[in-house]
Amino acid sequence: MRKFIAILLSVFLIAPVYGASQINDTETEKLLMELIRPLGVAANIPSGRLKIHIIDDNDFNAFVSGGEDVFVYTGLLKQIKNPSAFQAVIAHEMGHMLGGHMTQMSDRMAAEMKRTMLIQALGVGLMVAGGNPSLGAGVLAGSSGVAQQSMLAFTRDEERIADGLGLDLMISAKQNPNGFIDVFKQMQDLTGVMESKINPNRINHPLTAERLNNIKSQIENKDIKYNTDTNIASQKTYEYELVRAKLIGYLDAAKSVLEKYPYSDKSDAALYARAIANMRAGNLDGAKMGTQTLISRQPNNPYFYELLGDIEYQFGHYDDSVRAYEQSLKLEKNAPQIQTALALVLTERRKPDDAQRAIELCKTSLLSDATAFTYWVLARAYGDDDAGRSAWAMAEYYNMIGKDKDAKKYAKSAQKHLKKTDPEYIKAGELVD
Repeated sequence: MRKFIAILLSVFLIAPVYGASQINDTETEKLLMELIRPLGVAANIPSGRLKIHIIDDNDFNAFVSGGEDVFVYTGLLKQIKNPSAFQAVIAHEMGHMLGGHMTQMSDRMAAEMKRTMLIQALGVGLMVAGGNPSLGAGVLAGSSGVAQQSMLAFTRDEERIADGLGLDLMISAKQNPNGFIDVFKQMQDLTGVMESKINPNRINHPLTAERLNNIKSQIENKDIKYNTDTNIASQKTYEYELVRAKLIGYLDAAKSVLEKYPYSDKSDAALYARAIANMRAGNLDGAKMGTQTLISRQPNNPYFYELLGDIEYQFGHYDDSVRAYEQSLKLEKNAPQIQTALALVLTERRKPDDAQRAIELCKTSLLSDATAFTYWVLARAYGDDDAGRSAWAMAEYYNMIGKDKDAKKYAKSAQKHLKKTDPEYIKAGELVD
């Protein structure tokens, strides 16, 4: 049970979002936010409103909802090879937002539906007028195809516009616009052979070769100035490679991890991926050795200490795990997932004051990023000593994972133990109603 909980918690606290699973990880979210923040500023999105959501899905995909919520699939993060290319993908998605494409799509779909109905009405009219069903059958059969072709052409145009708007956004944000070229070249490597056999009028995106040529031409014809500091670029690339390795280490099969990061690869990213894969496989000695090597190379990286805390926890070395997490939090103070990880270890170690400290850590974590798992750990921290607040925390946990019946049951239990003036009593009441 301990191993299962540790793997669930160690980096990726997963919660349902849009019918999929969302990954919460301080290291990944922090880096991606640093990369998209300049784009948000250039797009005039108010500071603090932009939020990243990482979806556990192997699709090569990303989208922007409402202009402020950016959804990125792990499949895209694992495949996109550099931070500029990642920025280009997000800039393209923001281009859809800036172009008002979602609204236009809705209006266009409504118009095409009306058009289809009129064509179908004409077909029915011909049947009735001629007394021969075959007169209108062809019109009826073709009505949906006409609408489909029109919508495909419309979406292809929107993709071209979004590429242009995204490029302008990258330039305005003073980011490297060649990320677009990198993305399209990578997409061409993945789909070029398949696209050569596709009718370009039967898909909703322009062919990648066309998009690549268009973007190259636009870049050549624009006066572009962006930050070319190689030290900054190298650091961001290094951090991005670590995030990719982390995702691959946690989400891919062990064999796949070794194919991507063979033992001959001595880079930090490769050590990171293999250490995580070893931990997942139960090879804790190998995982610890790799992590200690990383710490010796980069003693100020908080996430290497986070991984060491995960490993020591699985060993059952609670004191060592606490020390590793504490060092991680000294280096990265705003880290809700690491705070929750430390709180979990404290609830199991149960030294004097551990429970109270776990409660404080969970509350701090919830202020930054409320997750179901943090409420679950908070309930453990309260325990039998504070049955009312423990029941309230479990009610919040069940509410966040969509189990309303259980949420109400625990909320009612919480109110039986709490005073009516307690904040948790009031919060529980909101779940009962």
